[in-house]
Amino acid sequence: MRANRGRDTRPELALRSAVHALGLRYRVGARPLPNVRRTADLVFTKVRVAVFLDGCFWHGCPEHHRRATGATSEFWTAKIDGNRVRDADTDERLRAAGWNVVRVWEHEDPTEAAARVEAVVNECRQDS
Repeated sequence: MRANRGRDTRPELALRSAVHALGLRYRVGARPLPNVRRTADLVFTKVRVAVFLDGCFWHGCPEHHRRATGATSEFWTAKIDGNRVRDADTDERLRAAGWNVVRVWEHEDPTEAAARVEAVVNECRQDS
């Protein structure tokens, strides 16, 4: 488990590079809401956009996640289901506080995901 990095993963670096190439500047690994222990991968504080890059295994990607089998299947099912519930709670809390949330799966093309992030950030800039 120690080998699983919490930040600066290959998909995260690719997304950050693609977003940066579009001219957008952001904070890395920041808490959008200081009183909530949830860290977004990219945070655009002025326009209140939080971007989360979710791993297919850890967050239960509907396209790639496969339920565990064997002796530890109950543990992993509960773990992944708990992560999904926490993700939904995080989105709800952020939206209630006036933030926009962008969720990106690790398997998504970084350039396409960066374009989605850019669209949300630009839309928020126009609204403010």
